[in-house]
This record gives sequence, C-alpha cells and structure tokens, in this order.
Amino acid sequence: MHDPSQMHFASYPVRRNGTTMRIGVGGPVGSGKTALVTELCRRLADRFPICVVTNDIYTREDAEALLRADVLPAERIVGVETGGCPHTAIRDDISMNARAIEDLEDRFPDTKLVLVESGGDNLAANFSPELVDCAIYVIDVAGGDDVPRKGGPGLTRSELLVINKVDLAPLVHSDVPMMVRDADALRAGAPTLAVSVMHGDGFDDVVDWVVGVAERGEWTAATSTLRDDHHHRAPEPDHRHEPAEDHGHAHDHGHSHDHA
Repeated sequence: MHDPSQMHFASYPVRRNGTTMRIGVGGPVGSGKTALVTELCRRLADRFPICVVTNDIYTREDAEALLRADVLPAERIVGVETGGCPHTAIRDDISMNARAIEDLEDRFPDTKLVLVESGGDNLAANFSPELVDCAIYVIDVAGGDDVPRKGGPGLTRSELLVINKVDLAPLVHSDVPMMVRDADALRAGAPTLAVSVMHGDGFDDVVDWVVGVAERGEWTAATSTLRDDHHHRAPEPDHRHEPAEDHGHAHDHGHSHDHA
C-alpha cells in the first residue's frame, strides 16, 4: 500500500476543456505500447471519453493499428509523424504533440483522457511535464531481465512501469520476480506491474491505475533520481562565489516531480 502523502495531484499541463487528463505511454520498439493503448481503450471507452495521439517517425502505423482494432471512433485518433528522434517530440520540442492534443480537446470537449503514445525509444526517454500529466513506461521480458537494473529516466521517472509479455518469460529465460525487485529498488515507491497485455494477466491493475489518474487525477509521484539521465538534469548550483560566512549553511534544493 502506497503512502497517501506521496500521491501527486495534477496541476498542469493546461487543459483546453479544463478536465482532460493526459497520460504518456513510452518504451522500446516492440515492448507492447500500441497493444497496451489498444487494450486500455477497449476496456475503458464505455466508461469515459478517450482520445489517442500516436507518434511514428515516418508513418501512421500505430494510429492505423488502433483504427483496425476499432476500439475508438476514428476521429478520436490522431497519428503524428515526428520526422526525427522520438525523444524530441515528447520531451524537447513538444509542439506537434501539443497541437494534436489541443485540437482533440477543442473538437471533443467531453474528453476525459488522452493517451499519448511515443514512438519506439530507449531508457533515456521520458515525457515533458508540459505535454502529459504522468507517464507509463513499457518494457518486456524478451528485452532481457537485466533491463530494470540499467535505469534511465524512462524507467526511474515514469509514474507506472509495466513489465510486459510475462507469458514469454519461460521461453526467453527471464526472471520476472527479479525484474520487479530490481525495478522497485530504483523507483522510490512508484509502482511496477508485471503483465501480459495479450493474455490479460495482471492487466486489471493497469486499468485500475489509469482509472485513478483519469477520474481522480492522482498517482504516486515518481521522485527517484537513481541512475537518471545526467544529460537532461538541471545543473547543480555553483556555490564557489558565495560569501565565506554562508559556506557552512545547508542548502535545501528540494525534489522536482517533473519528467525531465
């Protein structure tokens, strides 16, 4: 049971309709991001209005997969062709995704949840807090059971980590309980769920987490700084030029709850 004092309540991004919650879905190529988004839409579209923005570099493959699955009306699915590194479109220059979300919110003011699926990325990727409220990061057992130990902000700073394809673990000799333990050791209390999206094992817990975000605007804060991405941190304060009498005082810089 998570400590309620660690629950985070959304304050941004600004919503065009005042109510929409935005969840990013990231992870490596083939980890099951599109399958997870599809299944969430299948299970929740009757509960509240959902829209989806997908990201691919040169195609609309993921958007077309959602259309074929027929889990949402076609007009509620937008495919963004980023034309470059997936990291940029979700973290650095978020303008294409932001415009897509805002257009959906304008056209469908009843929208309760927008899922923003990143293009396939690596452990260094995470979503800008100006684009989404919180993020799900998806890895899979076939990527190697050492992945959770490697860290990176995708793994340490996502509000929910999903270890997918647990049904394949015996075939690829992955130790799922070890993967969960290794992930939990780096995630400072943010949840990790081991699931099979395809077969439904453990997926009810993912649905419950998403409902908590969409209906109550709450989740466990991702506060870990262990094995983070040093290239995208704010620089440490430089105290070399402080007056000598201040050097003995402690400086409390706090902890950021953003995704960078």
